[in-house]
Amino acid sequence: MRSFFKIFFATFLALLVFSVLSIFFFIAFIGGVASKKIPKTPTNAVLVIDLSKQFNEQSRENFFASLNSGDSETPGLYDLVRLIRNAKSDKNIGGIYLMANNNPNGFAASDEIRSALNDFKTSGKFIYAYGSVMTQKAYYIANVADSVFLNPIGMLDWSGMQVEYTFLKGTLDKLGIEPQIFYAGKFKSATEPLRLDKMSPENKLQTSVWLNDLYTHFLENTAAARKTDTATLRQLANTAAIQFAKDAVTHKLVDGLRYDDELKDAIKRRLNVDKYEKLSTVTINSYFAANNYVQGGGEKIALIYAEGDIVDGKSEEGTIGDITYVSLIRKARLDKSIKAVVFRINSGGGSVLASENIWRELSITKKEKPVVVSFGDVSASGGYYVSCDADSIFALPSTITGSIGVFGIVPNLSNFFKGKLGITFDEVKTGPYAGGLTITRPMTDAEKRLQQTQIEVIYAQFKQRVANGRKMDTAAVEEIAQGRVWTGKRALEIGLIDRFGGIEDAIKSAAALAKLESYHVAEYPGKMNFLDKLFGRNEADLYTQTLKKELGAEQFRLFEEMQKINRITGHQAKMPFRFTVQ
Repeated sequence: MRSFFKIFFATFLALLVFSVLSIFFFIAFIGGVASKKIPKTPTNAVLVIDLSKQFNEQSRENFFASLNSGDSETPGLYDLVRLIRNAKSDKNIGGIYLMANNNPNGFAASDEIRSALNDFKTSGKFIYAYGSVMTQKAYYIANVADSVFLNPIGMLDWSGMQVEYTFLKGTLDKLGIEPQIFYAGKFKSATEPLRLDKMSPENKLQTSVWLNDLYTHFLENTAAARKTDTATLRQLANTAAIQFAKDAVTHKLVDGLRYDDELKDAIKRRLNVDKYEKLSTVTINSYFAANNYVQGGGEKIALIYAEGDIVDGKSEEGTIGDITYVSLIRKARLDKSIKAVVFRINSGGGSVLASENIWRELSITKKEKPVVVSFGDVSASGGYYVSCDADSIFALPSTITGSIGVFGIVPNLSNFFKGKLGITFDEVKTGPYAGGLTITRPMTDAEKRLQQTQIEVIYAQFKQRVANGRKMDTAAVEEIAQGRVWTGKRALEIGLIDRFGGIEDAIKSAAALAKLESYHVAEYPGKMNFLDKLFGRNEADLYTQTLKKELGAEQFRLFEEMQKINRITGHQAKMPFRFTVQ
């Protein structure tokens, strides 16, 4: 027995010591992170912006990477705009170096970045752009630079734009899955991947129109930057004239061919840095960590970011949950220190019910203080639904919007269960509609009629919301609705938006409506705190990252599409299925 107690107390003491040491090291760890020095911008430095980074609406941080480097947090789009503006007057920044290989950002986001860079140039500081294999979207931002350079054995993609959709009807047929589909609006093509094997004539028409709008906008801005004309640029693409780096120089799309070291030497000469000295550079992430560009003082304007699919319930990263956003908007409405609200939305829509709830809260808020909406790359279907009652709507010519329409899907999996798995179902019920809709049998004709009626009623309500909010006749709304997608350029012409402009323009408008002489911006949702970041990375995040790595970007995109289709339940106000412009 004495031996037992001896071992027990020795073990207990060891555990106690281990626990105390663990707590000590944990506190030291937290203290080390908390006391981490804020990086300083060196003098005569070059600000490096890697255009291959995704600039979401709000900043994103890889917290665990930040333990090794202060360079882990990527600024949000509006952060980037403000950082470029800050660099314009920063005496330590001599110029900007654009790493221009790829650009995953949308066209509207690219326009905001382009605008900020054009403003930076008025300072007299230089902007150089460089790429080895430069995509068209990367070039779209890069061509605002004073000089654009390519690697001598690199290339510039100059081939025009293409949109490709993925259709899953054949897959569903093979599996014996019948997607029972209901929709309102002849252009409402969100369900086409499930019911067709190619684009409908209506979808082909609308896609052709908005894609050519984007392409024309792209060519016009490029022509202005490179001092040429759109006809010449279009001809270069149509004849495949740009095959090698030297072709891009010959046709004056770029200014020269350089290796990276040659360009760095040229920048040193521009900054009067000795050839043998190290060039001081600062990445946009480090510059973000080193600068507090947010101005305080004056009255408060709430800037609420909403990015992703609109869903029922609470938000997760990449979604706009109605419970979360109703709470955020209500908080801004009830806070007397907030004098105006700017709702920044980047969404292709989602749940009708969630969209209605967010629309309702914004409409109530509008009665008490100005509400201005700013559209990002996409604000369509449910994204437009929530926004249509604002005092003013801002978008860019390259924004994708509209898609005023509704659909619903009730999959019938009975043949799949029986034919592939050998599973059958039977039921007993008290009436013809008892039990509701089910995936285990086909819908009856009566159920189909009820479902289509519900879709038509919701569509009529959507159109009425737009008519009331935009002060338009319902017949006029019907002409531009039908689920049709529009660019911001055409949206201004048909009355779906009020003016062109980015986030800052929307904020200035809100300040003017609230009659504020001085103001500062409070951003929502707030950033995660330390413990959230430390412990918030869940198993699903790790699974998603692993899957993306294993499948590759293109295959993962298809997997995401399948997941989204699988999640479509209830009535939806969504864009036509996700597209990628190449």
